[in-house]
Amino acid sequence: MQIPKDAMLLRIFIGESDRWKHGPLYEAIVMKARERHLAGATVLRGPMGFGAASRIHTAKILRLSMDLPIVIEIVDSEEKVNGFLPDLEEMIGGGLVTLEKIKVIHYRPERPDPE
Repeated sequence: MQIPKDAMLLRIFIGESDRWKHGPLYEAIVMKARERHLAGATVLRGPMGFGAASRIHTAKILRLSMDLPIVIEIVDSEEKVNGFLPDLEEMIGGGLVTLEKIKVIHYRPERPDPE
């Protein structure tokens, strides 16, 4: 699969406890992106953060939170990312979604080890 050098980065900020159809929302988003044949998705778990409600979520022992910040990054062409946005709108309740124009420098599968 190839993606254009001029592509889009879709960044989704949600909570770890957010759900979609009885499962983690972040998993549902990644699986939907894969189903839509987007170039790739990565889920990042944050040790601390806050959102629109200004409530701190942290992994510190004394303030253990089961709702740590999750960021999902998806990269593909502008056309494919825009086609994915209606799916995302249906799935996400609260959170933040951003789009950025990016330059793709390198995108290819892992090379086999030379023998």
